[in-house]
Amino acid sequence: MIEFIKEIWPHLVAVLDAVLAIAASAHAILHKRDTRSAVGWVGLIWLVPVLGSVLYVLLGINRIKRRARALRNDRGQPQPPVSAAEVSLDGCEHAFGLQDQFEALARLMGKIVQKPLLQGNRITPLINGDSAYPAMIRAIDEAEHSVHLSTYIFDNDRAGALFLNALARAVDRKVRVRVLIDAVGARYSWPPITHKLYRSGISIARFLPTFLPWRLFFMNLRNHRKLLVIDGKVGFTGGMNIRESMLLREQPRSPVQDLHFLLEGPVVGHLQRVFTEDWFFTTREILKDERLFPDIEERGPVLARGIPDGPDEDFEKLRWTVHGALAVAKTSVQIMTPYFLPDSSLITALNLAAMRGVAVDIILPRVNNLPVVKWASTSLWWQLLEHDCRIWLSPAPFDHSKVMIVDGLWTLFGSGNWDPRSFRLNFEFNVECYDRDLAEELGGLVRSKMKDGHRATLEELNGRTLPVKLRDGVARLFSPYL
Repeated sequence: MIEFIKEIWPHLVAVLDAVLAIAASAHAILHKRDTRSAVGWVGLIWLVPVLGSVLYVLLGINRIKRRARALRNDRGQPQPPVSAAEVSLDGCEHAFGLQDQFEALARLMGKIVQKPLLQGNRITPLINGDSAYPAMIRAIDEAEHSVHLSTYIFDNDRAGALFLNALARAVDRKVRVRVLIDAVGARYSWPPITHKLYRSGISIARFLPTFLPWRLFFMNLRNHRKLLVIDGKVGFTGGMNIRESMLLREQPRSPVQDLHFLLEGPVVGHLQRVFTEDWFFTTREILKDERLFPDIEERGPVLARGIPDGPDEDFEKLRWTVHGALAVAKTSVQIMTPYFLPDSSLITALNLAAMRGVAVDIILPRVNNLPVVKWASTSLWWQLLEHDCRIWLSPAPFDHSKVMIVDGLWTLFGSGNWDPRSFRLNFEFNVECYDRDLAEELGGLVRSKMKDGHRATLEELNGRTLPVKLRDGVARLFSPYL
């Protein structure tokens, strides 16, 4: 019997490997959107017997997409009421003031996002934590029945204490406070602030906690959204985490510049909807209180729409949004982002815009908190500079701001960066706005960064030493994972 087993086991292993390889290859061919990704996985599966199939099962299948779809299909949540603020795109040239291009963009965005464009909003930019944090805490102190906060990082430091105390005061007033923190972001400070939040009576949940080694493939699939919704009527979103580094007036050790936004008007319902879905996804608690989705009065002139993005049913909505905006641009595109690792299709879209005569300005921080990302980004710049895109390096301290402006009218802001994590791996939330005054205000900020910054040139890039070029090029190889 033993001899028989010794003779037959190599054949059994070969049959098992063939079955696994066929099944894994079929899954990759049917489900991988990117041809190169499918080819790469199929090659690995067949060239590395058994282990290739195992690696594909562990790392190649988007389980978060399947889990999100399974949970969110069982919504059972109250739907927000149909808003009278929904914009009819019939004759919306009058609503926009002029350009047909923005009617086309608004129609495109409606198909991408499947959410209505809403009129009657007021959007207030808040520069750095010195402006944003007091406004957010003031709103928490004025809450009457609900405070919903979602953040990637909530540090246990001076800034965290400000929010912790404000949230605790709200709990003492019998306001229902819910806080959703990404499980990875919660570990940026030690000990994490989660224990203090629990002790203050705050309902807290961690998004996709990961402790076990075989769940390490969730490390990239993070909730990077930054949302604060008060009584379903007032909202805040943007790129700002809760960290004392944002309080520049306090002269922190590692200061960070950033932009956040106060939103008033019907678009706040889009923020609330995303929070309730993320809360349900994390806790399975259905938020049924009708007060969470009140009828919101119009507060200003801005047409706005929330854009959720993530590796689930909202896959690549941010990427499609950026492509759509670049396609309609006629005169100017201004991009400000801390992490700039566009793929080849986005590089082509930026270059085509510049070659059509559009002034394309990309503002990046001269000093980056992630040196490897800066190296990888630098190795890509030549592809843009040689086609007349302009790259500006803003002075220190590190600038974490994220905004895109097209033709002085359309604005995109939120949590998303121009990198693979934001476009494909993480859960993000952004807002598109159609309003000249808002675009002009933010454009002034961008122009000030350009004025104080340094314009990168091809000569400088070509003048890098060979070791530096190799360092940057090697870093670029890892750009899909940065």
